[in-house]
Amino acid sequence: MKPAFLKAGHLPTLVACFLYFDLSFMVWVLLGPMAVLIAHDLNLSAGQKGLVVATPVLAGALLRVINGILVGQLQPRLTGLIMQAIVILGLGLAWFTGIHSFTQILLLGLVLGVAGASFAIALPMVSYWYPPEHQGMALGLAGAGNSGTVLAALFVPTLAVAFGWINVLGLATLPLLAVFILFASMARNSPNCPPRKTGADYVRILKSPDAWWLMFFYSVSFGGFVGLSSFLPIYFHDQFGLSPVIAGYFSAACVFAGSFARPFGGALADRIGGTRALTYIYATVATLLLLVSPGHFSAPLTLGLFIISMATLGMGNGAVFQLVPQRFGSDVGLMTGLVGMTGGVGGFYLAASLGYVQQFTGSYMAGFVVFALLALAAFAGITSVRIRWRKDISGDLATARI
Repeated sequence: MKPAFLKAGHLPTLVACFLYFDLSFMVWVLLGPMAVLIAHDLNLSAGQKGLVVATPVLAGALLRVINGILVGQLQPRLTGLIMQAIVILGLGLAWFTGIHSFTQILLLGLVLGVAGASFAIALPMVSYWYPPEHQGMALGLAGAGNSGTVLAALFVPTLAVAFGWINVLGLATLPLLAVFILFASMARNSPNCPPRKTGADYVRILKSPDAWWLMFFYSVSFGGFVGLSSFLPIYFHDQFGLSPVIAGYFSAACVFAGSFARPFGGALADRIGGTRALTYIYATVATLLLLVSPGHFSAPLTLGLFIISMATLGMGNGAVFQLVPQRFGSDVGLMTGLVGMTGGVGGFYLAASLGYVQQFTGSYMAGFVVFALLALAAFAGITSVRIRWRKDISGDLATARI
């Protein structure tokens, strides 16, 4: 990190938000790496498996709007502490009482969605501390907490095989408790936190076409990332007959690439502009998904294509959030909730559609092709708004690249 960046904001808050985000994302996608074992024990169909891993994604998406509102009313620190407590208690109760049906696992998915909604708390909390010229790097680093999905993919299958998947729920509460304590002691609200929002503020935001563009862009980049993070363990197991543990390792490699690349996407956006970066990103994502869609490649080659795809999507996540504070500087909390919601909706759609497409057609091809077309639509969209957004730069934002 450059000295200017280290002096620009509040490093303890950045670290605390990263850890909160990281562990929250770990439990948000907890069901994906265990889906093969859960499906066996609960006798789930292919479509039900897809819905199990997609439910936390959708719940997290919808709850991000609520968290965006609460951040504006209660400020980020208190909101974060409340949501962490809900997740810890929910996981502990599920472990203690057990999961015995499809309905119960879906209810657990709703609780895990609260963890996924941490996005709408951690990112605005960091954003309020940093000036425009450092937003891409700051939010990229905080957003790299989505690397928690790597921890889930890497360690959860092995733990589930060794101790039983239900006991993994109890084990997950231990690191969450540690992060809760660290967050309470390290994280601080910025003096630049905006005043409380009114209902009129929310209506005003939703009337802006730019808000809907950013929401759509993130539904593709983050939706692709989290949808694949949740579904790849199932895909590698079903497509290539890999064991749950090996499928988890394959998925971990893909998720690590996407998580690691997010700060680089933010930094690239700071350097060349978020709109230019996204044009390259969406074109690349569409190409890669079309290549992988027929399922004709070997497991190692497919893994390589997914690693590149996830890295590209991760960079897209960082690039989109370089643009959010530039377009809506005083409404970052609200916009983070709205943009994060549509990102989760995109992830729910991708994970659920892949499961049902495979169940009804015997192939994942149609699911990947449709999402590739969405990436092409995002490419067209960012190209169409790029010139206008660049002309709108003024005042403090003149130090940032659009």
